[in-house]
Amino acid sequence: MSAAETGAVLRGMRWWDIEPVLALEAALFPEDAWSEGMFWSELAHARGPRATRHYVVAEDPADGRLVGYAGLAAAGGLGDVQTIAVARDQWGSGLGARLLTDLLKEATAFECDEVLLEVRVDNTRAQKLYERFGFEPIGFRRGYYQPGNVDALVMRLTVQGTETDSDGC
Repeated sequence: MSAAETGAVLRGMRWWDIEPVLALEAALFPEDAWSEGMFWSELAHARGPRATRHYVVAEDPADGRLVGYAGLAAAGGLGDVQTIAVARDQWGSGLGARLLTDLLKEATAFECDEVLLEVRVDNTRAQKLYERFGFEPIGFRRGYYQPGNVDALVMRLTVQGTETDSDGC
């Protein structure tokens, strides 16, 4: 039974998740995969009372395999989706929406007024997911994804219930 059938379990990412996350990262983003050091750096900011990051993994309860992960950075009232990924065999299962929902819940907890993200211009599947959640395109970052020199579409979501002035994140 796959995680799609049983529902992957979401939990906070820990240091021991970095190796399987890197394997999934390399499979999904072979040209521009994050390095081990990048994940270590992000996790270093995800703990304690001054945390500015939230990282989550999705684990298949049948075999313990990591089938997705996502991360959010937050500062000054602004959230930024750093990464979101779902194993190919889980595409269409709703796992991407669950991961994004988790990040947006955390953006509210961080008192973010808005959340930004970059998505490859050629990744229409992800763009449609973000649009379903209310993200709107606001611009482009030319050549953002390297070494392929692929442009990024920048999208923004105003977080409901936080539109008033906030010292935020």
